[in-house]
This record gives sequence, structure tokens and C-alpha cells, in this order.
Amino acid sequence: MQEFFSSIFYPIEELLGFVLETLYSLTDMLGIGSYGLAIILLTILVKMCLYPLTVKQIKSMKAMQELSPKMKKIQEKYKDNPQVMQQKIGQLYSDAGVNPLAGCLPLLIQMPILMGMYYALFNFQYPTPEAAMFLWLPSMSEPDPWHILPVLAAATTYLQTAQTSDMSQTQMKMMAYFMPLFIGFISWSFASGLVLYWVAMNCCQIVQQWWMYRGKEKPGKAKAKKEET
Repeated sequence: MQEFFSSIFYPIEELLGFVLETLYSLTDMLGIGSYGLAIILLTILVKMCLYPLTVKQIKSMKAMQELSPKMKKIQEKYKDNPQVMQQKIGQLYSDAGVNPLAGCLPLLIQMPILMGMYYALFNFQYPTPEAAMFLWLPSMSEPDPWHILPVLAAATTYLQTAQTSDMSQTQMKMMAYFMPLFIGFISWSFASGLVLYWVAMNCCQIVQQWWMYRGKEKPGKAKAKKEET
């Protein structure tokens, strides 16, 4: 199964592998040749290229969160009449100018690139043992012996989720806790280079989301203020 999916994303994997080698050569020209730094630079480059899609995805997600209280009222009021419920929800989307599928398309476009990135690092062969070393990591092709990266992966996943989620909702709160634990668990045995990519990607996403939400309140906070008044 692993080989099957790897073959699907092979062209993207090869392209990203080439870019990774180019970025490593760039760091080497600067006298700090490092595949770890090249992985971080590649992640930043990919996230910058995907930024317009990220903006659309976050805006759609934010709009759906803002409509969530109204949707709940409609679902409670017309729970015995599913047909009318669907009509009312459709009208709610139409009046708000929201397409519930708008957030899926950017994600679907990003997935092949992100999966290609995953396999590029999963299958990457470092030329020498010394080249695979980075900071405290003796080898980025092996799990982090100090388990620092898995902890960072879990922490940044939580921050990224909590940054845009309405934590007043039980389902969102459960997801905000479950996903980081799951990511931390699977990262425990993953190659350090792959987990480094995940941490760098999360950090880029956190910065992008902060930039988009600067000066604005999350839906959950806005809702709590309205209830207080």
C-alpha cells in the first residue's frame, strides 16, 4: 500500500526532491550546508506557494463557524422535517454568500503537493551519515532519540487547531486535543526529517493564520461576548 501511494505521487516527489537538493546546495554555498535547514526552507517555500489556497480555506472555515449557531437553531426547529431543514440551511448559505464546499477545493488541491512532500522526505536518502545530522539529531533518517520533535509536532498541531477553532464547542475541543496526541504518537517512530517538516509546516500555518486573524476575534470569543451582553 505504501509503494502504491508513493508511485501515485512520484512526479511531485521527484520535483520536491530536486528542490530539496537545490536548497541544500544553496546552504552549502553559504558555508552552512544542512539538509535540516533545506527541509525548513522547502517547507516555507511550499507554504508560500499554497498561501492563496490557504486563505480561501481559512475564510471558508471561518464563515462556516460563524453560521454554526444559526444552523443549530434551524436543525432544532425543523428536526422533524428534514426537507424543510435542508431548504432553510441552503437559504442560510445563500443569504450569507457561503459555499459549504468552498473550503474543500483548496484542500484537495493542496493534498497531492503535501503528500508528495511526505513521500519525498519519507524516501529521501542522505548521501552521508554526516549529512543526515541536524542540531541535536544524530540522523534525520531515524526517530528523534530525545523525542523533542514529536512533542513539538503535538504542541504546534494543538496551537494551529486552537487558533481558528471555536473551543466553546465540545466537538471542536475534543478534536483540538485528540489530533495533537495522535500526531505526537505517530511521530514518535517517524524519521526525524519527516517530523521536522511537519513542525515547520505547522509553524508556517500558525504565522499565516495569525496574519489573517490579526485584529479580529475568533468566532467562539465573539459569540461569548454577545452572550455576556
